[in-house]
Amino acid sequence: MKRSGRRPGKPDTREEILVSARELFATLGFDRASVRRIAAEANVDPALVHHYFGSKNDLFLAAVDLPFDPAVKVRTVAQPGVEGLGERLIHMFVTMWDSPAAERLVALFRAAHGEEQSANLVRKVFESRIMDVLNGVLGQTVDHIDMRANLVASQLFGLAMTRYILRLQPLASLSVAALVTIYAPTVQRYLTMDLSAVVNE
Repeated sequence: MKRSGRRPGKPDTREEILVSARELFATLGFDRASVRRIAAEANVDPALVHHYFGSKNDLFLAAVDLPFDPAVKVRTVAQPGVEGLGERLIHMFVTMWDSPAAERLVALFRAAHGEEQSANLVRKVFESRIMDVLNGVLGQTVDHIDMRANLVASQLFGLAMTRYILRLQPLASLSVAALVTIYAPTVQRYLTMDLSAVVNE
């Protein structure tokens, strides 16, 4: 029996799903943008979403068009604990952005400064793929983890802007080791400093 109002798969179905996913992930966030709702917005059967993209996580990565999953990388460096995490985060971040596969990441970051949807997607990537992971891994051992994640983000996004978007010299030409030496102590301080006096309980 034919499903009313739902189109079968066709060449442009995948792109229609991606358009709907980008809109809903940007406006609702990862958790609230369900596969069923994305499918309804694209006017397709939810089974087609799974057919083209597999899991909701894979759909999110396809919608943002990232070459890798930041959550996997952040979980890997955060798993050993907060000690030395600043160094591991900076090394991971710079290595990730220096790779040829990061061209889409640079393009998305550029667009985020002029397009509301792109800005929302960047924020959702940070919230669902970075902040949530840090909270899950360190939330039981580190207080004020959301604030700490925001402080770390201020350093990482600032580094991304100056090194990869504006390409300010000599920062843009520094080695990974040099950047770790410069940035890691500040990031580590954000992760371990006493915030009780400046953060409302």
